[in-house]
Amino acid sequence: MRLSRRIAEWVASVDYSKLPPEVVEEAKKRVVDSFGVALGAFNEEPVRIARWIASSGAGGRLSATIWGTPHRGPADHVDFANGCATRYFDFNDTYLSKEALHPSDTIPAVFAAAEIARADGRKVIEGIVVAYEVAARLADAYSIRGRGWDHVVYIAIASAAAAAKVLDLDVDWIEHAINHAVNNNWSLRQTRAGELSMWKGCAAANASRNGLFAALLAWRGMTGPAPVFEGEFGAFKVALCGDKFDIPVMGGEDGAPYKILQTSIKYWPVEYHAMSAVEAALDIVKEVGRVNPDDVDSIEVKTFDVAYKIIVKDPEKWDPRTRETADHSMPYIIAAALIDGKVWLDTFKPERYLAEDVRKLMKKMRVEVDPEHDALYPEGIKNTIKVKFRDGRVVEKSSTYPPGHFKNPLDRRGVEEKFWKLVKGIVDEDAAREALKLAWDLEKRESLEPILRNLRVRGEW
Repeated sequence: MRLSRRIAEWVASVDYSKLPPEVVEEAKKRVVDSFGVALGAFNEEPVRIARWIASSGAGGRLSATIWGTPHRGPADHVDFANGCATRYFDFNDTYLSKEALHPSDTIPAVFAAAEIARADGRKVIEGIVVAYEVAARLADAYSIRGRGWDHVVYIAIASAAAAAKVLDLDVDWIEHAINHAVNNNWSLRQTRAGELSMWKGCAAANASRNGLFAALLAWRGMTGPAPVFEGEFGAFKVALCGDKFDIPVMGGEDGAPYKILQTSIKYWPVEYHAMSAVEAALDIVKEVGRVNPDDVDSIEVKTFDVAYKIIVKDPEKWDPRTRETADHSMPYIIAAALIDGKVWLDTFKPERYLAEDVRKLMKKMRVEVDPEHDALYPEGIKNTIKVKFRDGRVVEKSSTYPPGHFKNPLDRRGVEEKFWKLVKGIVDEDAAREALKLAWDLEKRESLEPILRNLRVRGEW
């Protein structure tokens, strides 16, 4: 069976009534988490740029709501704007496997499709479950970064499948949506190499937008190229240089778990492989207090191969000059955590990552891959930090399953605490509380409009 058909048939089979309660609960957690990180990033420059584009065109029948505002715009442009907001702080959830990605990058596409289709909350939950399953199963199957492609290729495919589900397409047209997404959306890994630009936080939003557009094409009857994976000039031969893969099982088949249960919510706003490094650094601070760089002789960090390649090895990761590089720099993140005793959004402002104290501490740091740490990945993300002080003290701490990891998950209270920390002073609190109440009962909602109406940012948009 063609891979695109395999995925399409599974997507068509997903039924809210058959989803386990814990899967529904995790889907709702991801909605609340996505709203929090998106509204928190509302005034960041790339988000403002994307929102301006979305609000500058008439949406008509194919329109959706720009999160945080009463305005609507063309659905694909809105998907991009909401996606930029969701992704920009690098604070949305994560799935780790052969490929690492952020499944909630697909949620703006699900919401836009739902507004177009006037879908209810149950259909939205189906779409989210589809998006997470498709993205994660692709990530399990093959690492495209090894071929120079960015992981957002999988976000485009998952967004197309999810939007097609919400638009209530049959299996043939779901496959056409997937074919469009696969054929037209290959993104270069250069997005995440060297010094990182604003596009690092926007590439997934672009993929989500393209996935939604692929589904809309299929919705209106446009067929897509096939077989898109296995064909003479298909993805396997051209994009993957002859490599092939399959997806033998998906959520609910033969007792297989749904992948949303294996995704992790971020507790700190850093590239996920550094999450346990933050916990280890803060545990050191708990024991000895905030660290003065002048008191340190050396810092030894043990990590795993994927973390080293993504957030350590590039020279720019040792000399971050942009926000996007700083939150993808393990040396900087560790130094800031040790000195400040915290990691939050202000950790990634220029005055912090350009400061002399963090750079002095980074110069005393060495990071290497440890085979024992590497063997735990992707189930665990072990980082170990050993600080040797000039007075002879040696303090060492490790973390493998930081808060929010799927083996150490956040409950509703933890998700809401993160939400309120992000949106404090930005939204009307009474209205936002009503929005959260409605979101936690998403399966009972006939429309998304009451939720979005109560999630508006104060002031001008």
